[in-house]
Amino acid sequence: METNSINPENWVDRYADYLFNYTIVRVNDREIANDLVSETFLAGLNSMKNFKGEASERTWLISILKRKIIDYYRRNNSQKGQAEVKMQFGDSENEGDWLEERVADLSHMTAEDEMENHELGLAILECLNQLNEKQAAIFKMKTIDGVDTDTICNEFEISPSNLWVIIHRARTSLAKCLEKNWF
Repeated sequence: METNSINPENWVDRYADYLFNYTIVRVNDREIANDLVSETFLAGLNSMKNFKGEASERTWLISILKRKIIDYYRRNNSQKGQAEVKMQFGDSENEGDWLEERVADLSHMTAEDEMENHELGLAILECLNQLNEKQAAIFKMKTIDGVDTDTICNEFEISPSNLWVIIHRARTSLAKCLEKNWF
């Protein structure tokens, strides 16, 4: 297996434009994209000792940048109410996605909000009962009980990608059911 070397003196010339273009598509803000690329180079310098040479220098920097982008969205969404951020990424060597879920801030609810929330809860339970048993169980474990992916996958003997397909299908079915029966 060929090992790759690392040469930080050339990073800006060789990778800055590529990393910036990769980032701007994901954050849609030039200043933030520049900051994230700079943070990536700094993190790369600080963790050069961890570079094993198994991937190219560019791939290694992209993996650092992906984590920087994820951290940016985590920081950005930590102050919001309910949010779900799904970010897809892909380049010539890697593909994947990342999903983060947040819980709603209920501290500012009015009595009307509470009643509506209760009605929505009942409608969701009604719709959950219309899902097949396995799909409903997996959806409840992941989204309501917050059980980690590995535990669910082991219990149901499914892959993580299969888990996310089941969750997606459950959400789609629930959305259709709620649209039909609650709105």
